[in-house]
Amino acid sequence: MAHRHPHDEADERDDRVRLDKWLWAARFFKTRALAVEAIAGGKVLSNGERTKPAHVAHVGDELRVRLGAYEHVVLVRELAARRGPAKQAQLMYEETAASVAARHLLAEQFRAASALNPQAGWTESKKDRRDRRRLRGKG
Repeated sequence: MAHRHPHDEADERDDRVRLDKWLWAARFFKTRALAVEAIAGGKVLSNGERTKPAHVAHVGDELRVRLGAYEHVVLVRELAARRGPAKQAQLMYEETAASVAARHLLAEQFRAASALNPQAGWTESKKDRRDRRRLRGKG
């Protein structure tokens, strides 16, 4: 039987979960390393304050998680140190109505901006480059 360190058991108890583990288990980040990087970079606030990855999450905490241009404001509803199915992860938190509305508004603004710019998402093909060269008389 493998020897377990006493700290390993404390980390895996569901009543004391590190913030980086909780964010990973709740599927905000693909890896714990990315969660640690986001927390250290100030992209995750716990109850309005910067914190450390080892900070213990509590039920009722308000977390602000910035992912790219979007910010999620969520309330911790469940603690878990293990990553489970996405359906289970969604039950671990509740996003505030204001957060959902703000994200939808920002997404709508991005869609409107991309509709105004028909070149958005377009990349030039080899044929396009040849045609452009031919029009300039260089080919």
